[in-house]
Amino acid sequence: MQLNFQTQGEGPALIIMHGLFGSLGNWAGIARQLATEFHVISVDLRNHGRSPHDNLMNYSLMANDIVKLMNQLGLDKAHILGHSMGGKVAMELAMNHADYVNKLIVVDIAPVRYPRQHDNVFAGLRSLDLASLTSRTDADNQLAAEISEVSVRAFLLTNLYRTTRGGFGWRMNLEGLYQAYDEIADAPHGEPFAGQTLFIKGGNSDYLDEAYRPTVLSHFPQAKYQIMGKTGHWPHAEQPNEFCRLVKRFLME
Repeated sequence: MQLNFQTQGEGPALIIMHGLFGSLGNWAGIARQLATEFHVISVDLRNHGRSPHDNLMNYSLMANDIVKLMNQLGLDKAHILGHSMGGKVAMELAMNHADYVNKLIVVDIAPVRYPRQHDNVFAGLRSLDLASLTSRTDADNQLAAEISEVSVRAFLLTNLYRTTRGGFGWRMNLEGLYQAYDEIADAPHGEPFAGQTLFIKGGNSDYLDEAYRPTVLSHFPQAKYQIMGKTGHWPHAEQPNEFCRLVKRFLME
């Protein structure tokens, strides 16, 4: 699979991977800040953004997608940063292709299987009748029946685009993600990664619960934790300057 990506900056390579329903565009501001010190490669994972659609989707395949991209770019090693689902891809990559990974940063996710948490999101997205939509405001109003948080709706609707015929379509493979959700909820698998690893937790988020720490350390024995106070599951979006400071400090120490 030929993933869509963008590059900027010079220095050690740093690959950034977004979460479920996201895209590389969500990380544009972070990428610009980090590009002052690093050669940043922002990636659209399969079934997201402008990358190809494929109904086969699991962490082994997604990690292999990154290996293929690195080979394409002539990268022997890179720092790897992943958020949420992208964090699981990052962990899968490190545990199965450790030679490709310099330092690893995992943002607000643990190497565990999570219970289903996005059924209302899928219900809202799949209920939208794209053929009858008249505007993004119309789409937002319809989504509000299932999703009350304005910020979450705004994030999801970054996937909506105007087609060449003037209608609306999804850039993401919505049905493919829906069918693959059990795989997305699953834990990454592989051998323990002995390299330097940083887990960044949103202080108000329960995704990286303290109960998961033994599992984290069993897979990533050198793992360090950094908690970003007053942030939720998107600490990079809520406190971007502090997030970038933590990332640079870890990668440059």
